[in-house]
Amino acid sequence: MAEKSINEISREARLLFTKANEAAQRDNLDYAIALYNQVLEKEPGFFDCRKALRAAQIEKAGGKSGFLKKMWGSASSSPQVAKAKMAMGKNPAEALAIAEQILNGDPNNSAAHRLIVEAGQSLELPQTTVMSLDTLVRNSPKDKNLAIEYAYAVGTTGGDTAPAERILAELLQNSPNDGEINQALKDLSARKTLDKGGYNALEGGQGSYRDILKDKQQATSLEQEKRVVKNEDVTERLIGEDEARLKTEPNNLKVVRRLAELYAQKKQFERALELYERIKNSEMGNDPSLERAINDTLVRRFDHRLEQLDPAAPDYAEQTAKIEAEKLDFQVTDCQKRVEKYPTDLAIRFEMGQLYFQVGKITEAIQEFQKAKNNPHKSLASMSYLAQCYAKKKMFDMAARMLQSAIKEKLVFDEEKKDLVYNLGCVLESMGKKEEAIEQLKLIYEIDIGYKDVAAKVDAFYSGQ
Repeated sequence: MAEKSINEISREARLLFTKANEAAQRDNLDYAIALYNQVLEKEPGFFDCRKALRAAQIEKAGGKSGFLKKMWGSASSSPQVAKAKMAMGKNPAEALAIAEQILNGDPNNSAAHRLIVEAGQSLELPQTTVMSLDTLVRNSPKDKNLAIEYAYAVGTTGGDTAPAERILAELLQNSPNDGEINQALKDLSARKTLDKGGYNALEGGQGSYRDILKDKQQATSLEQEKRVVKNEDVTERLIGEDEARLKTEPNNLKVVRRLAELYAQKKQFERALELYERIKNSEMGNDPSLERAINDTLVRRFDHRLEQLDPAAPDYAEQTAKIEAEKLDFQVTDCQKRVEKYPTDLAIRFEMGQLYFQVGKITEAIQEFQKAKNNPHKSLASMSYLAQCYAKKKMFDMAARMLQSAIKEKLVFDEEKKDLVYNLGCVLESMGKKEEAIEQLKLIYEIDIGYKDVAAKVDAFYSGQ
C-alpha cells in the first residue's frame, strides 16, 4: 500500500472528503470526524485526509487536556488498544482504523499513536508514521530511543528535518558523549544534504532515495533498521549482522534481545527462546517485559503449530482443539507464575482475570478484576469484565450497578461505551426490566443503527406497541 494524493483516490472518497472539509469549516466537528474516518476506511493511504482528521480531533478536544483527561482516556481506550494489537499481525489496516477510533476521543493517546506507527510501517505509509511519531516525541521528549526513531523516519520521507534535529540536539546537551544520539544527528545531517542535492527527482515521481545516496548499502541499512515489519531477505541480513556483532560484543544484551525478536519473527522459536534465556540469566533478567516477550514467543509457537495443520485432514478439528487447549493451559499456568512473582503488577492481574474468564473460572476472575480495577489503565475494562462475571453468576443487580458506574466514568460515546451500554441493556432485560433495557439500546440506535442486533431489538419493541 502506498500513500495517495486526492487525485489518486476514488470519486466516492473525494466527495466524502469534500463534505468532511465543509463540516469542519462549519465547526461541525463530530460530523467531520465521522466522514474523515469513512474516507480512510475506503482509502487508508490518503494522507491529506488523515492529516485533516487529526486536526479535527485535536480541535474537538480543545482545552480538555491535563492529567485527569489523560488518565481516563488511557483507561477507556485499553480494550480497543488490545483489540488493535490482536489485529496488527493479520490485518494492520484494521489496527490502523481502530487506533483512529481511539484518537477520536483522545487525540494524544500514546498507545494509539504507537499502533499507528507500527501499522504505518507495515503498510508502507511513511508520512502517517512520521505524524504519529511526532506526537509520541512531544508526549515523551526525553525518550532517546523514540527521538532517534523519529529522526530516522523523518529522514527517509525527505520531510523537514529541523524538528528532529532540534530534539536530538537538546538530548545531546544532557548527554554530550552519547554515541547513538551523535550518530543519529550525523545521519540526519547527511540526509539533509542529500535532500538539497537530489530530491527534485523524488518529488517528480522519478528516482528514489537510494538513487540519491552514493552509498546504497548504507541507505538500505538506515531505512530497514527502523522498520517493524521486515521481509524475509531483510530479516536474514539483519540476523547475520547482529550475529556477527554478537561475536565481538557478547555482553551486548540489546543486540541479544533484538536477535531474539528477529528469530521469533522468522519462526525460529528455539533460537529465539535460547537468546531470551541468555538475557534472563543476566543482571537484566528480572524484567516483567522480558517474561512477557518469552510468553509471547511461546504462544506464537503454538499458533505456528496450528498453521502447520492440514485443514483437509480427517482429524483437523481434533488436532486444532488439542493444540488450542494446550495453548490455553500454558497461558493460564504461565500467567499464574507471573502473578506470584509480581503480585503488585495490576496489568498482569488483568491478564490473569481474562484467562480465568476464558476458561470459566468466574470466581477467580472476579478476584483478579477487582484488583486490576485499581489500575487507571485497566479500570473500565476491569469493570466491564466484572459485570460480565456477575451476569454469568446471575447476579444481575450487581452487574447492572457495575455497568452503570463504568458508563458514568466513560465520557466519550465510542465503541467501548457502546459495549457497556449494550451489556447494561442485556442485563436489564435479564432482570425483566424490558422498558429500561430498550432505553439503553435506543441510546446506541440513535448514533449507530448497525451495532450488533440493536436495530432488530428496538424495531421489535416499537412494532409490538
